[in-house]
Amino acid sequence: MPSHPNSVTIIGTGSYAPSNVVTNDDMAKIVDTSDEWIRTRSGISARHFAAADETTSDMACAAAERAIEAAGIERNEIDLIIVATMTPDMPFPSTACLIQSKLGLPNVTTFDMQAACSGFVYALSVANSMLLSGNFNKALVIGAEKMSGILDFEDRTTCVLFGDGAGAAVLSAEQTTEKVGILGVLGGADGSNPSLLQQPAGGSAIPATTESIASRQHFLKMNGKEIFKAAVRVMGQASTDIIEQQSYDPEDLNLVIPHQANMRIIESLAKRLSIPMEKFHNNLDRYGNTSAASVPIALDEAYRAGRIQSGDLILLVAFGAGLTWGSTLIKWQ
Repeated sequence: MPSHPNSVTIIGTGSYAPSNVVTNDDMAKIVDTSDEWIRTRSGISARHFAAADETTSDMACAAAERAIEAAGIERNEIDLIIVATMTPDMPFPSTACLIQSKLGLPNVTTFDMQAACSGFVYALSVANSMLLSGNFNKALVIGAEKMSGILDFEDRTTCVLFGDGAGAAVLSAEQTTEKVGILGVLGGADGSNPSLLQQPAGGSAIPATTESIASRQHFLKMNGKEIFKAAVRVMGQASTDIIEQQSYDPEDLNLVIPHQANMRIIESLAKRLSIPMEKFHNNLDRYGNTSAASVPIALDEAYRAGRIQSGDLILLVAFGAGLTWGSTLIKWQ
């Protein structure tokens, strides 16, 4: 390991989606909705739902295995695991600890991070700092969610929007002649109105009771209209801020990988940056909103499709419950 690394690069990516594909027509059999209603409001045509016995850690491990294989390293080279999720297998121990055990990685610094849909971008920021400290060499960063476990299938405005899956990246600390890999990271939060997007019960504020279960407080609740307006604002600001911070212009970007929540939000971001939609990698139509798994799944898909080449300038940007938001600028190496 270099004593003073100056770059953190992504050396391998992987992703996983459950085999159960649920189309909009399938959803219409569960709630009062239609393919047209969902597609015109969100851009989603299908999503993946995990099996009843398939956990967040199961999906995360599958994505991690693929990322490690793509990185071409021995798994025991990994000395840091960060898992971004808001649907852990259980409140404790952390899902990261369960993954560490399943992957057979002893004596690894391991923890979960909860920033909702911004989680993977937040986790990249933390991993980047920890690797640059020189105390760690290679990090496994995972975004994984079983959103189907917290969806209210009596609420057609929310249950049609989300899906399950996992994405992973292996990061390496490097000593390079020029700054490559993760160039910069930004994050922010505004917790003044948590009711915009939340799971009210299950924590210390509203512990599980017969009443909380009966009133469906353990399911996701969202004010879609207000979330949309906030997302357009913070995604745009986080993108322009990181680009300016690193002394680039939007037209310098080769690819943008945004959080896959709503196609109209992504189109608004493209308009704000004045770059064509062709520079965006979108898979929202096939996955729905997979929360913290959204960006890493899209990143892996874009790389494996040949959309990312060495030297490309890549922007990752996300927003989530909290509200949280974050962006990462990468010079791919």
